[in-house]
Amino acid sequence: MAACPHTTSVRLNVPHSTAQIYKDECTVCFDSPDNEGGLDVCLSCFNGGCTDPDRYHAIQHYNKEGHPLVVNIKRIKIQKDVRDGEEPPQKITKIAIQAENDADNYEYFTEVKCYECGGVEVDKTVGQIPNVVDAIMTSLSASRQSEIKAWEEEIISCDHIRNIQQEAEKVVSAENAHCANCELGENLWLCLVCGNLGCGRQQFGGTGGNGHGLAHFDATGHGVACKLGTITPEGTADIYCYHCNEERSDDQLGAHLARFGIKVETQQKSIKSLTELSLEQNQNFNFNMFTEDGKSFEPLFGPGYTGFKNLGNSCYMASVLQSVFDLPAFISRYFPVDVGHLQTCNQDPGKCLQCQLAKVADGLLSGRYSTPTISDSGEVQGQDGIAPGMFKALVGRGHPEFSTMRQQDSFEFFQHLIKIISQSERTTGRDPTKTFEFSNEQRLQCNECKKVRYSRDSTTALSIAVPATKKAISSGEEDEYESVTFEQCMDAYVAAETLPYNCPSCQKSTTATKTNRFASFPEVLVINMRRFAYQNWVPRKLAVPIIFSEGKIDLEKYRGHGQQANEELLPEDAPGAGAGAAAGPTFDEAAMEQLQMMGFPLIRCQKALLATGNQGSEVAMDWLIQHMEDPDIDDPIVTSAPTGGAPEANPEQISQLADMGFTDKQAKKALKETGGNMERAVEWLFSHMDTPMDDDEEATPAVAAGGQTQAIVGDVTKKGNYHLASFISHKGPSVHCGHYVSHIKKGNQWVLFNDNKVVDDPKAPIDNAYIYIFKREA
Repeated sequence: MAACPHTTSVRLNVPHSTAQIYKDECTVCFDSPDNEGGLDVCLSCFNGGCTDPDRYHAIQHYNKEGHPLVVNIKRIKIQKDVRDGEEPPQKITKIAIQAENDADNYEYFTEVKCYECGGVEVDKTVGQIPNVVDAIMTSLSASRQSEIKAWEEEIISCDHIRNIQQEAEKVVSAENAHCANCELGENLWLCLVCGNLGCGRQQFGGTGGNGHGLAHFDATGHGVACKLGTITPEGTADIYCYHCNEERSDDQLGAHLARFGIKVETQQKSIKSLTELSLEQNQNFNFNMFTEDGKSFEPLFGPGYTGFKNLGNSCYMASVLQSVFDLPAFISRYFPVDVGHLQTCNQDPGKCLQCQLAKVADGLLSGRYSTPTISDSGEVQGQDGIAPGMFKALVGRGHPEFSTMRQQDSFEFFQHLIKIISQSERTTGRDPTKTFEFSNEQRLQCNECKKVRYSRDSTTALSIAVPATKKAISSGEEDEYESVTFEQCMDAYVAAETLPYNCPSCQKSTTATKTNRFASFPEVLVINMRRFAYQNWVPRKLAVPIIFSEGKIDLEKYRGHGQQANEELLPEDAPGAGAGAAAGPTFDEAAMEQLQMMGFPLIRCQKALLATGNQGSEVAMDWLIQHMEDPDIDDPIVTSAPTGGAPEANPEQISQLADMGFTDKQAKKALKETGGNMERAVEWLFSHMDTPMDDDEEATPAVAAGGQTQAIVGDVTKKGNYHLASFISHKGPSVHCGHYVSHIKKGNQWVLFNDNKVVDDPKAPIDNAYIYIFKREA
């Protein structure tokens, strides 16, 4: 062991309990302490770097940051005997079971190295090094913190805690502590009224409990308890209110514990919290849907055949990423990894979108992590796959849904993903989401004067309502539906729609006919097939099979051709009318009427139509269902203040939006447009990626006579000929529960990606997909 001057000269700080410690895997690849060389964790900033000789991201970090000291972490899984008749893990519950910790599953080995001295091992007992290393090893990793934060419900206090009447002071000793009614020394809850120690309730698979804490409440009415071992120096712990039968928080926990001789500043959390246990139990659940047919085929391995570990409810994300990273635009942008960017990136790699996209691409496409796992009997059991926790935490940051561990809609995630990528790549000239962009052409014709107006807007996907016709006779209890062809779905998308209309030419209220067509075709066409109907305000799936013809898919007949020689354009709207009127926003009157007929209040209908861009009642209904619990759902609509009267944006809010990657101008504009509402500002930014953010805001798209936007996104010379490249399927009654998988065409075979299960699937269920992804024919 070499003598090293840096062990005492380099200033080291013990990480606090919320520090981001990347000890589970490298921040720019998926190598972990399980790899042969282990993982190097920087003792200065806690970055995790791999030690693979071909990449050696740990050395790259040292060369870039100049931090010499690292702790190398290796671990070996402990082999355990499987007991006969052992029960499988149960589905997650709110108060989860006591689970094993990593120390029960792995044996860890650490050594401290100094890169300034050539990467030699140095004495890890000098100065602050043992304290820092110990804190790294015992703290929650960055990925684990993100997962737990995503799982956590909003835990609040209650009147029973705020008005607690504590009895006389007494000293409770944690040493050799046990339940007052039995000999159990684990799963102990301290009554914050009288200081009684009672064991928790019995839990399957855990350390057990006889429910004496609950019995104490039943006997005395003392309803607030704190779980020993979960107390942190920051004054947090697991608190339970038996009156409310809920987890709670205690803002005065330090004072309440001091009553029993416990000083929070001296406490160290030694066991898992209830949220940590819930997360662990959910991740151990066996997600085995869509595997019935797959079990009869050999698993596939190699580059492009890497699966994802399920992080709990992450299949919606995994299915989208598998399909997206099958596309040439994404492969060429993010794989192989841009070493130049890694060397010049001025962000924490775990918080840099380009670093994390390249990491996912490398994980999926390199083939390094697509290797078979072998059972003790020598059988191939599939692959472990890669865990996209760091990526999920980053792309979900600040989003009210994707930052949680709840199941989400895969199409909504696709839209969110390409928006943040487009934002990140705006100045690089290498935006891979351009592959999805195309223009729609809307034609509006007054049914009185027959004059027309054309307009175009750019988009990245279509969402089409699938025509649904119930069968007269169903074979089971569930309704069955007639199959439709893909062509019938497209016909429904371009079908004429009659709308109420205030004609500027006729100068009266009448009706108009609206149609949609393609103004251009994208390289990759994404279509979301909506097979849902609302039953008692709850969206339910409709099992409508979609039949595809073999071979090429020709969409040319759905192309728009703009104004024809025999068509006369409608005049512009009169000043003070239309979408730009000072009186406020305008709404699709037909959609408004339909929503109100369903029983929704006017203000909610208006907000839904505004939030969805007046795309019709179905899209607005989806928005309403998802936002019914918003605290400001019934607040008045806030419109932009007149010029010169806009309130100053809150600097703290601007800073928070800047942390998400937006510029100050974008943040100020979004906050102005949403009246300072942070959540709505984030949504506004993601839905206005191409809106000018200049201070004078004078830059607007050129508009031709008749309101037709001149600029067309996409190449109008390319034909609309496609083939199906991949599709995402969903199993379950609603998009907000169930399971997503992806099928990708590899050569002449369909490959099923079901989390970390990757198999050939000759019976690919093309007719029941939720999202279809088409590549344009060369």
